[in-house]
Amino acid sequence: MLNKSIRGFTPSYGINCFFAENATLIGDVIIGDNCSVWYQAVIRGDVNKIVIGDNVNIQDGVIIHATYEKSSTHIGNNVSIGHNAIVHGCEIEDNVLIGMGSIIMDHCKIGTNSIIAAGAILPQGTIVESGSVYAGLPAKKIKNLTKDLQKNEITRIAKNYLLYASWYKK
Repeated sequence: MLNKSIRGFTPSYGINCFFAENATLIGDVIIGDNCSVWYQAVIRGDVNKIVIGDNVNIQDGVIIHATYEKSSTHIGNNVSIGHNAIVHGCEIEDNVLIGMGSIIMDHCKIGTNSIIAAGAILPQGTIVESGSVYAGLPAKKIKNLTKDLQKNEITRIAKNYLLYASWYKK
């Protein structure tokens, strides 16, 4: 892992985290416990703060950034961010699945227990209500989150990534 200080800020992280060898953490980045940052993921806190909660998996090729003097990035607990997603200057609450290749722009807020479908694009300022599934370009609400989706997608993927990370720590 590349762990680089910039502008007086050094990334920090909690216990029991996994970082792929070519994952990149830069600057004002705070990561909680039991997180994983996978291959070619970049978390670049050079222009603003990035705060990530516990039990978060940031999958291969994800980019997390913010906007200078305008928008920081805050990610809650039990969040899965799918391969090649871009998360930029937004707030993601707890128990959220961000699908592969999706783009979340500045000042978006994603409520608890929500799914952003693969390939969805959330334009600047989009508010995703808790318990929703959003998809499309631009992303729109397509349905309410069911208990089945909560268990079989959000919870399952978060738990699986804790298991996957354990394989790499041996």
